Amino acid sequence: MVSTGAVDAAVLLAVAIEEAKAGLAEGGVPIGAALFDRSGTVLGRGRNRRVQDGDPSMHAETSAFRAAGRRPGYADTIMVTTLSPCWYCSGLVRQFGIGELIVGENRTFHGGQDWLAEHGVRVTTVDDPVCVAMMTEFVAARPELWFEDIGGEPA
Repeated sequence: MVSTGAVDAAVLLAVAIEEAKAGLAEGGVPIGAALFDRSGTVLGRGRNRRVQDGDPSMHAETSAFRAAGRRPGYADTIMVTTLSPCWYCSGLVRQFGIGELIVGENRTFHGGQDWLAEHGVRVTTVDDPVCVAMMTEFVAARPELWFEDIGGEPA
């Protein structure tokens, strides 16, 4: 069990995993996220909806952030995501001063989490086997969609 302050990271991650599985079932990229307050209350949850919505900016973290709605500040919030955030989503965390980030896995993609940690965001990587398997299987099955999502080219 990985604990982050007063809340169990695995409990929070379970919400993001539900979102990732829903996205996969819809034909999208299986990345889920949720924004919580420090007590573990869900403020907003979402999934990568780039395929479903035809919107290249609808990443999981963006979806969760939008669902949380407007607040006067975000330093007391925790962004939880099944995969290390890309630079776009890392910028969102930094721009709005989200204080903590919980990452389900960073084996298949190591985004901007180190940069966020260097700028004062508390980062916890869980290395969750469900997250690893979900992304590994997706990348193998749909490499063209994966590389479209991360803005790269297949090797």
